[in-house]
Amino acid sequence: MRNHFSFEIPFMRHRRTLLTISAIMTVVALAGLAVRGITFGIEFQGGTEIDFYDTGEVSIDQMRTALVDAGEEDPTVQTTVTDGERGFLVRSGTTDPEVATAHAADTATALGLAEESYNVTTIGPDWGADVTRSSLLAFGLAILLIIGYVSLRYEFKMSITAVIALVHDMVVILGVYAWTQMPVTPNVVAALLSTMGFSLYDTVVEFDRTNDNAKTLRDGIHRTYLQICNYSVNEVVVRSINTTITTLVPELAMYLFGGATLKDFAFAMILGELLGTYSSYAVATPLLAIWKTREPRWAQLEARYGEEAGRPTPVADA
Repeated sequence: MRNHFSFEIPFMRHRRTLLTISAIMTVVALAGLAVRGITFGIEFQGGTEIDFYDTGEVSIDQMRTALVDAGEEDPTVQTTVTDGERGFLVRSGTTDPEVATAHAADTATALGLAEESYNVTTIGPDWGADVTRSSLLAFGLAILLIIGYVSLRYEFKMSITAVIALVHDMVVILGVYAWTQMPVTPNVVAALLSTMGFSLYDTVVEFDRTNDNAKTLRDGIHRTYLQICNYSVNEVVVRSINTTITTLVPELAMYLFGGATLKDFAFAMILGELLGTYSSYAVATPLLAIWKTREPRWAQLEARYGEEAGRPTPVADA
């Protein structure tokens, strides 16, 4: 046996502050969803996407004016860079491929662009409805599997708090998309599903340590469930930070240097990675600690010992 002194970051002492911050972010996100709504990509609602390449000095206003003059109604225009050449990504509600191609050709002619300088992709509304149903089914199935796995592996309360943290992440991310009016595409949906994995991974790692420590820690200051949760979070926090940083590096590279499709995916992944790590510490574990502390056994220990987590104290290691 050997003893050493270790300082714990008092996460659980600030649990109400962390939950309040999370609640504020959720309310702001919900306000964005209610006030501005979500802008869906053409894959969900049907429409046309036109990629213009090597457009030279053409401005975004010139491109939009040319599109409107060609017959497009309220097109969404974004600047892009492909192989170092400037271009534009145009989305519109046109669902007839022949009409969309004619509009693109007229726009290119008006701006003096070559015939091969654009690519038109048109998606019908029926296909978009199928994508929407499939996405909702994937989310619902993922939530059910998470509840089932965590309940069987640990306990039901852990599964519910893990899902609450996941829902928090999803709502905040969608809120960002609502306020910025960035389109939600299948790439974004794929990123959100990956985010669920990241968030669940950090949460399960913490819950695994908490579950083991609740069975073995009986000495020092780690007597109450709040203290055990705080100690468990401190055990894995460095690992989570390292995982987050190493994952963010390629995601940032994709966002900074990738094309429009990669940027959609990378932006959602970056948001999800940061929120997934945050919610594990600021939502899932604090909620679990508060919920478990109300159980008779842990409530008695809390009343007897109170909160002392975070002090330098001898911790016995085998």
